[in-house]
Amino acid sequence: MDRLRRRTLQNQAACAAKSFLFSILDGKLCAVDSPALWPIRIRKLTALSDFQRCVELQREIWNESDLETEPYTTFVVANQTGGQVIGAFDGEVMVGFTMALVGVKGQTPYLHSHMTGIVASHRDRRIGRLLKLFQRDDALSRDIRLVEWTFDPLEVRNAHFNFNSLGAIARSYVPNFYGITSSPLHNRLATDRLLAEWQLDSRRTIAAIENIPAAQPGSVVTIRIPEELDLWRKSDPARVEEVQSSIRAEFQQWFAKGYAAISLQRTPRGAEYGLIPWSDF
Repeated sequence: MDRLRRRTLQNQAACAAKSFLFSILDGKLCAVDSPALWPIRIRKLTALSDFQRCVELQREIWNESDLETEPYTTFVVANQTGGQVIGAFDGEVMVGFTMALVGVKGQTPYLHSHMTGIVASHRDRRIGRLLKLFQRDDALSRDIRLVEWTFDPLEVRNAHFNFNSLGAIARSYVPNFYGITSSPLHNRLATDRLLAEWQLDSRRTIAAIENIPAAQPGSVVTIRIPEELDLWRKSDPARVEEVQSSIRAEFQQWFAKGYAAISLQRTPRGAEYGLIPWSDF
């Protein structure tokens, strides 16, 4: 057994309980005895009251219409059919959640992580990472080795988290995945999405979550997101559509050639996706 796999199995064994307090120490996820170290508790959700709280959090985070808000019954079904509903708690208050549905590729089951949200007051506290690591441990405990989800390629913070922090990759670009929604976050823009593939026991994933520096690929194709994008969102929506259309064509061109997006790097001109040839995990 190589060093990376041995280290991750040791960490999983140390954090095997399904509801516990977490602490981030030297980039590692560990159970702790004292709530003062990291007062966020992650656990699986099974009660109707928890599912109803997830609906409340949806409305607070995305502010979509009732038609586009997932009802609590969707969370019930996800929980009952082998998916995941996981909550993050600050004391007794749920401040974030993730919900995944079961999918099948050929004869192999995987999880599609449909939504993950954190309330504004608790962002930038690594709660999203805690939720994803818990999701990973739970999936591996059931011999599920792949989790997928979609994300907006214009949201570079999400791309950094998905690629650099978790070790996911993307090889598919889906134009207008959800259609035009009522959410102010989408601002009537087409909901183009990259499909993140998170192979849970790959060397790339293990290196990312263990904070082990990865070897840099020799040749990288880049796709640039302009620094001015956030300003254009408020003042020039047509310019944002132009950027979206341009990067859509670039991603689709390179994905058709067998490339995968693997990284997001900040630059003086904004941010750049890094893509390399990729055959499989």
